[in-house]
Amino acid sequence: MEIKVDECPFCHATEFIKGIQCGYAEVSGEGLHSSSLNHIICRKCGSVVRSYVDNPEKLLNKKNRKK
Repeated sequence: MEIKVDECPFCHATEFIKGIQCGYAEVSGEGLHSSSLNHIICRKCGSVVRSYVDNPEKLLNKKNRKK
C-alpha cells in the first residue's frame, strides 16, 4: 500500500525529497530482520513528513509471520 504525501502538515509546501537514513537507521528487534528506514522530507522546511520501510512484510522471520 502506497501512502501519498501531497502537502507538508507544518508549512503546507508541496515539494518533497526521499532520503534513506544512514548509520543507526535500521529497523530491527526480537524476531525481526533489519530494514533501512526511508523518509519523505519537505524541501521547504526540512520536516520529516513520513518515515517507512520498503517491503514491511519482510521484517518478520518466517516463523514469526502471521498466516
